[in-house]
Amino acid sequence: MDETLRIMEDLNLLYIRQMALSLQDSEFQEKIDRELRVRDGACRLLAACTQKEQALEAAKSLLVCNARITSCMSQVQRMKERQVIPRRVRRSSDAALLDDRLPCKGTVSVSDLRIPLMWKDTDYFQNKGDGHRYAVFGLMQVGCDIYDTEMVIVDRTVTDICFESAVVFASVGPEFEVKLEIYSCCVDDDFSVSSGPRSLASKLSSSLGRSTGKRVRAGLNAAGDSPSNGAANAILLPASPVGGPKYQLLAQTSLTLTDVHSGVRTHGLNLVEREDPSAWLPLYGSVCCRLAAQPHCMTHTLITSYLNLQQRVGQLPGRSRLWCILRGTNLLCYRSQGEAEAGRAAAAIISVNKDTRIRATGADTNGGGNCISISNRLGADEVTHRLAADSQQQMHRWMEAFWQLFYDMSAWRHCCNELMKVERPCPRRRPVPVPVPAPRTGAALYRETVIDPQEDTAPTPDAAGGQREPPAAALEPGPRPERRLVSGHGRCRDWVQSQSFPLPPGDGRPV
Repeated sequence: MDETLRIMEDLNLLYIRQMALSLQDSEFQEKIDRELRVRDGACRLLAACTQKEQALEAAKSLLVCNARITSCMSQVQRMKERQVIPRRVRRSSDAALLDDRLPCKGTVSVSDLRIPLMWKDTDYFQNKGDGHRYAVFGLMQVGCDIYDTEMVIVDRTVTDICFESAVVFASVGPEFEVKLEIYSCCVDDDFSVSSGPRSLASKLSSSLGRSTGKRVRAGLNAAGDSPSNGAANAILLPASPVGGPKYQLLAQTSLTLTDVHSGVRTHGLNLVEREDPSAWLPLYGSVCCRLAAQPHCMTHTLITSYLNLQQRVGQLPGRSRLWCILRGTNLLCYRSQGEAEAGRAAAAIISVNKDTRIRATGADTNGGGNCISISNRLGADEVTHRLAADSQQQMHRWMEAFWQLFYDMSAWRHCCNELMKVERPCPRRRPVPVPVPAPRTGAALYRETVIDPQEDTAPTPDAAGGQREPPAAALEPGPRPERRLVSGHGRCRDWVQSQSFPLPPGDGRPV
């Protein structure tokens, strides 16, 4: 069965390479080859690693690579279908009914990702019940772009799974859909692949008798060191495929344009039926994150040229020639192109939003031609600005830029009301080693409290409301006694007996 799966996997990879070569897209071929090389390296690392954190990171990389390769297969199939299926020929009669205008792209970021947990009272407050630890990470996908978060170790003392890094999708359309998937794996399981026989030998030799354990351990060591030695008395284990940690899908959700907000919002999670109970986590059923979007029309310059202002605006006289820049929801007017390039403040700013009305007129009242009228509602009044272009072609270019801006605003909707801040991804930190839990003794909390002698030197209030000074011996300079961990009354008694205290004059017995 394993050999059949391996053959099918090799055939799928060969199919991907052949399809990529047939498309004659060098950039896409490099992308697929890079993912295949990373996948091969993750498989080799997973088979060779002996540390638990290495195995978790290698298994995570393998899962992400498999998801990216699957996404590439889907994209290859769609590109191949577009080449095979002929496009519909447009007739001259319906050419005017079809609009080739497309909305602009944008940048989408997911940050402040937090998943609340719902532990039982006995697990969290009384520190009882399941004491397993879990490795959790998130996978986000928009189209063919797939990114992963850092891996977080979670146990029953954690109330929220928090991911510090932000995920940014550079160029997406307004119809985007961010697919978020949460994966988990139990950390307490034994993932060691290369040291499997030796760990099994240690367990068997410790559970069996001394003489029997030695024979079993010697047989397993011989089988692990030389599997083909042909010894008759050696216990041979079957060669297992590449194992390691197995991440399970816990929950998933999808975020669209309607979920974009400048702050952190709560979204519902669809819990997945778990196949492996060991990877289960008590999810609350919701996820908190900040989904921000920046349309390119809000940050990129759409058009620039000189325009002639027809009426007086503020301190600008009428018939002023201004260098105008259409960017976002503002038309920036500078006295010269040099001021704009120097980063100086604009001499006038004309608002261009969804409620703005723009008309092109052939001539104005002052005899100028190719005039553009921009009207905005300011309270109960309507403010109109008229700017004249140098030629009719220039006026057409400005009108086309305005129509494209309005089309982008209608597609991105509330994302164009204000410029949202998009978090940039921070550099990845090295994986944190998996902590080894300290053995629990079952003692009460106050028995394990650390006592600091420096706290005894602080003045304490007395019954009369004043402050009682510490003893003089505590204020004398000298080496401080080191901090001791008091755990149980027996340790206190042993510590007191081990100290040498000055005795009163005489034989030391109380009077």
